[in-house]
Amino acid sequence: MSRPPKLDLASIVAAAGPVGATRKASARPAAKANPPASGEIVQLDLAASDASAARAGTLKERAKQMSVYLEPPVYDQLRDLAYAERTKMHALMLEALDLLFKQRGARSIEQVMGENPR
Repeated sequence: MSRPPKLDLASIVAAAGPVGATRKASARPAAKANPPASGEIVQLDLAASDASAARAGTLKERAKQMSVYLEPPVYDQLRDLAYAERTKMHALMLEALDLLFKQRGARSIEQVMGENPR
């Protein structure tokens, strides 16, 4: 027995026909203006969203990670404060760093973030 031919994306899209194109067109308002012909491969214009995403990125992509070891009572107190204030422990740690910077005469996080990154 011979092997069946390998499928590629173009053949799958062509086989889907106008049903798949109608679904895509209803999901994106811009696609309604130019409905694709059956079997046509649609190119999405993601240049504008890619530029802003590449510039901003996620916090995990932009930031440096640092571990902090806290004794259990200190950790519990920080967690309790975050819960009581309905915020995250990370936000409280940043607030604490901002207070430390202010106390030591350094620039605040907001001022440092306004500069060009290194």
